Amino acid sequence: MATGTSPKPASLTGFILHLHPRTVPADTIRFTLSFGLGGMSATLFLILLFTGILQLLSYSAAVDSAHQSIIEMYAAGSLAGFVRNIHHWAGNLLVIVCVLHLLRVYLTGAADRTRRLNWLIGICLLLLVLFANFTGYLLPWDQLAYWAVTIFTNMAGYVPLVGAWLSEVLRGGGEVGPTTLATFFAIHVGLVPSLMVILLIFHFWLIRKAGGLVRDQDLPLERISAMPALISREAAVGLGLTSLLLLFAALVDAPLADIANPGESPNPAKAAWYFLGLQELLLHLHPTFAICIIPLLMLALLALLPFITGTNLPPGIWCGGDNGWAHAAAAWGIGLGAAIPLIMLDDLVLKSADGPVRAVPWISRGLVPLAAIAAALWLVYRLLRRRRSSRPESVMILVMLIFGMLCGLTAAGVWLRGAGMALTLPL
Repeated sequence: MATGTSPKPASLTGFILHLHPRTVPADTIRFTLSFGLGGMSATLFLILLFTGILQLLSYSAAVDSAHQSIIEMYAAGSLAGFVRNIHHWAGNLLVIVCVLHLLRVYLTGAADRTRRLNWLIGICLLLLVLFANFTGYLLPWDQLAYWAVTIFTNMAGYVPLVGAWLSEVLRGGGEVGPTTLATFFAIHVGLVPSLMVILLIFHFWLIRKAGGLVRDQDLPLERISAMPALISREAAVGLGLTSLLLLFAALVDAPLADIANPGESPNPAKAAWYFLGLQELLLHLHPTFAICIIPLLMLALLALLPFITGTNLPPGIWCGGDNGWAHAAAAWGIGLGAAIPLIMLDDLVLKSADGPVRAVPWISRGLVPLAAIAAALWLVYRLLRRRRSSRPESVMILVMLIFGMLCGLTAAGVWLRGAGMALTLPL
């Protein structure tokens, strides 16, 4: 009778290894290469799926009962409120983690020509995360949600040619109402998660096909088994993040304002925080440029980064090495620091100044600012090249400058806008 070792159970282990190469380069599993941001994103997505399903047991997607069903989640002895807290904070945290993950991929040279498709899929996943948060924001049917969605759908109306149609499609009619809630609920629990699952599976498969994380080609290649070296690290990051999230959700409730009242707008009426950068731009630029042209240009630039010849950073090395960290951090800080004075200059000086082009807003508040920004970025690039900075490093500095300014616009919308969206000091 033949004897031999019994086969190992392949259920969970086999599934995990289907998402990873069986062996990975030893230098790619260090925490400081990726900071576990990809694993954090996947963990948060799974938490959102699980808590979202649980909330379906308590939530009612109708305008006359949605808000009350949220209140009842916090009834004494119920865990539903805790589950909602987890879901809310996980969704907001996922936006931040996904942005940082995309930035990490770029800054470590992982957006090269062999991974271009995965870069584009990552951008699509980020857009779906934003859309998931946007559609979920309305579901409590409170004042914050109602007016944030109203503001955003009004902003969508500024898109040239299709703006009115797009706003009506998002609202399901002329204004935010029962049809909007039903539509957002269906998209939030059905369409968006399905698309994200499909793209995530493809995303993981492409990472495995590429051999795992990008690595420094100058280091000697030593491969180690993904199980347990990589899996144990991913589990530690995922469990650590989950623990911190649960603790935060236990201490801080998700916000809930009074029931939505279409006849009484809060002051100030703000969009969700991840769209406040757009709302801030709308205060300074012509609507077509603020809501359509500039966001599309930035999205196109982001998508095309791996396709621009000679701009990829060295693989597996943060910010190109040497003083790259310092240069990237300084560029981000300058962009962040410049945004606030420019906002104050426009609010306090330029808006009240007379000029020959003020009679044509799309020039004075559109073409002129856009041309000025483009010229400033081009001047910075030429100065960097003249100082013999490499092309990849120069482009990286421009990217971090733009990212810093976006952070500044968002921070201004969150903390510096008071009643009537006037500038105010944070308390």
